[in-house]
Amino acid sequence: MFTRLREDIATIRERDPAARSAWEVLTCYPGLHALLLHRFAHACWQARRRWLARFVSQMARFMTGIEIHPGATLGRRVFIDHGMGVVIGETAQIGDDCTIYQGVTLGGTSLTRGAKRHPTLERGVIVGAGAKVLGGFTIGADAKIGSNAVVTKPVPAGATAVGNPARIIVPAAASGVGSATAAAAAMASASGTASPAAPGSVAAAAAVSAVTVVAKAAAVANGRASVDVASAGATAECASSTAGTREREAGKAASEQRSTFCAYGITPNADDPVSLAIHGLIDHAATQARRIDEIVIALERLGTSLEGLQGADAALLDLRRLSAAIAGKVDGAVTAR
Repeated sequence: MFTRLREDIATIRERDPAARSAWEVLTCYPGLHALLLHRFAHACWQARRRWLARFVSQMARFMTGIEIHPGATLGRRVFIDHGMGVVIGETAQIGDDCTIYQGVTLGGTSLTRGAKRHPTLERGVIVGAGAKVLGGFTIGADAKIGSNAVVTKPVPAGATAVGNPARIIVPAAASGVGSATAAAAAMASASGTASPAAPGSVAAAAAVSAVTVVAKAAAVANGRASVDVASAGATAECASSTAGTREREAGKAASEQRSTFCAYGITPNADDPVSLAIHGLIDHAATQARRIDEIVIALERLGTSLEGLQGADAALLDLRRLSAAIAGKVDGAVTAR
C-alpha cells in the first residue's frame, strides 16, 4: 500500500509543477484522496460488500468532488488533476500512467446489466478537461483526448481525438519514424543485403560477411590477398554502422514521442480539422474579396464605372454587359496603340 502511495505522490510531483512537496501532495490533492478511498471501496466491491463500497464511494465524492464507481478498475500511477466533476463508471478500466483532468466523464450508453458499458483507457492515455468518453470501446495506449471532446468510437494508439463529435488526428511523427526505418533499410540494401525485410543489424552483418567472402575469393583467384578485402570490409562496416545509427535514432525518436507528457492532451498537431477547413474557407473568401477589389480598381483605371453600367445599383450588375464593356475597352486600347 505504501509503495503505491509513494508512486502516486511521485507521479503527481512529476506531472504537476505546482506540487512543491510530498506533504503538500498528500494533504492537498483531492485526486490522490479519491484514489486512496477508491482502493478501499473497490476492495469492498470485490468482497461483495456492495453497499459499503457504494457508501465509501459517496463519501469520497462528497469530500473530493470526484465520483468513481467502486466497480471501476484503475491501474498504477493514475493522476486525476484538480478532479472536480470527474465521473468514472462501473465497468471503466484505466491503465497505468493515465492522466485525467477536471470535468471528465467516462460514461456508458448502454442499459444492459453486466455488459461492458464504459470505456477502457490503455497505458499512458491523457484525457483533457471536460472531455466525454462514452461507450464500451478502447482508447489506445498513449492516445490523447482534447479538452471538451466527445468521443464515441475507439481511438488508435498514439492518436489525438478533438472536437464534438471527436475527429481522430494521427501524429505526423509516425510517418517520420517509418521513413527513417526505410532509409536505414535502403542503406543496408545498398551495402549488399540479401533480404530487405531483415532488421538493420542482421542485414548489416550479412552485408559484411557477403562482401568479405566475395573479396577473399577474388583475391585468391588473382593472387592478390590483401588489398580489396580490407577496403570492402571497411565499406560494409561503415554502411552497417550508418544503418544501425539511423535505426537507433528512429527508435529513440519513437520512444520520446511515446513518453512526452502533454498537459490537457494539447499536442502540436491537435487542431480540429473542421475548424482548419472553416478558417481556410474564410481566408479564401477574404482573398477573393481582395482580388475583386483589385479588379474594380483596374476597371476604373481603364475608364469603366460599375455604377455606370447599370445605374446606381451595382448589385444588379449584368455580367454580360460587364464582359462586353471590358472587351470594348481592351479592343480600344489595342487599336489606340
